[in-house]
Amino acid sequence: MSTFLAKRDEVERDWHLIDADGQVVGRLAVVLARILTGKHRPEYTPHVDTGEFVVVVNAEKVRLTGKKLETKVYQWFTGYPGGRKLRTAKEMLVKKPATVLREAVRRMMPKNKLARHQLTKLKIYAGPQHPHQAQQPKPLKIEL
Repeated sequence: MSTFLAKRDEVERDWHLIDADGQVVGRLAVVLARILTGKHRPEYTPHVDTGEFVVVVNAEKVRLTGKKLETKVYQWFTGYPGGRKLRTAKEMLVKKPATVLREAVRRMMPKNKLARHQLTKLKIYAGPQHPHQAQQPKPLKIEL
C-alpha cells in the first residue's frame, strides 16, 4: 500500500465564513490555524498547501479572558533608534481589531514559507460586512 501525497494543483479549496462575535481569541485562533493548514482534511500533507480560505467577520467583538486586556502588550519596531512601539490589547481592539486575531493565528502557525503563504488565505474584517460574496463562503459554526 502506498502513501498518499496531495499535489498542489489537485487540492480543491472551499471558502468558510466564521462569525467571531463573543469567541475567545485563543480558542478561535486554534480552529483557524487548523483550517488554514489543512489539518482538518483527510488528504493533509505537511509540505503541500491543503488548507482552505477563511473569512472572519466581527473581529472587533472577540473576547480575551482574564486580565489580558490590560496586561497583554503588542510591540513592534519602526526601524529608527528608539522606535519601539507598545500597545495593550485593549488599545489594539479599539484601533486595529483584526490585528489581534491575525497575530494570534500567525503565532500558532509553523514558522516557515508555507505557513506565510497559508496565512494569506485568512481574511479578517472588523465589522459584519465582507467583500467575498462572489466566492459563496459557507458559514462554519464553531462550538467552543
